[in-house]
Amino acid sequence: MSLVDYAAAARKRVPRLPGIPWQPGLWLAWAVIVLAAFAAFAPGLLTHYSPIEGIAGAQRLAPQAGHWLGTDQLGRDVYTRIIYGASHSLSAALAAVTMGLVVGTGLGVIAGAFAGRVESLLMRFVDVLLSIPSLLLSLTVIILLGFGTVNAAIAVGVASIASFARLARGEVVRIRHTDYVEAAFGSGGTFLAVLWRHILPNSLTAVLAFATLQFGQAILALSTLSFLGYGTPPPVPEWGLLIAEGRNYLSTAWWLTTFPGIVVIAVALATNRISQQFSGGRV
Repeated sequence: MSLVDYAAAARKRVPRLPGIPWQPGLWLAWAVIVLAAFAAFAPGLLTHYSPIEGIAGAQRLAPQAGHWLGTDQLGRDVYTRIIYGASHSLSAALAAVTMGLVVGTGLGVIAGAFAGRVESLLMRFVDVLLSIPSLLLSLTVIILLGFGTVNAAIAVGVASIASFARLARGEVVRIRHTDYVEAAFGSGGTFLAVLWRHILPNSLTAVLAFATLQFGQAILALSTLSFLGYGTPPPVPEWGLLIAEGRNYLSTAWWLTTFPGIVVIAVALATNRISQQFSGGRV
């Protein structure tokens, strides 16, 4: 779905809490997100094992009572590492989306509001960013900055700036040509006043809905960087790193990659489903 179609869908229907029908998929998605957020903020309430220290003699145990998701090659409880990994994966994804939202929306609003040479210059910069594959751009940024959770979040955030900028610019241009904005200018409203009171509030609906979708994409991108060895370094229990550490044991310990992979997919799908609700059911 293109950004133009996404913006149109988001404008058609904004969810209202009082009239939400019973949708099992939507409620399940919210349940997944709430559980992941709870694990990120209070992991100690969900497990009593250490995510870093292994248990002697408990290497690569299959899922069983006491170790629901098994143990890894160092005797560390996989369930515990997934729980503690939520804080690293979700916080990094939130930072990446926030960066893309703030910087990208700022560029898009400036381009759409001022038009002319300013718009041309900024949008050519955005076009350059869009011409580079997001994974390649993220790898380039993280190689320049160095490895680590923060740098990985910055890299993913930089890769998402162009999408936010293009969507925000399109929304601002559309709102600028509506009758009520023209009436606001005609009644003596200044440019900044009309921009703040009329254009921005009506332009950000689609952008915020798109940010929800980008959150799931950020989790996948961060997991990809960690899997390739460019993200969070061990022994930090980041979800992508858990998958990477278990890939050498697929034939003997399938649970090391299967369960972290299911968690990543579940959270990404949950955010996509929630984004569909905000965009009117079309993504």
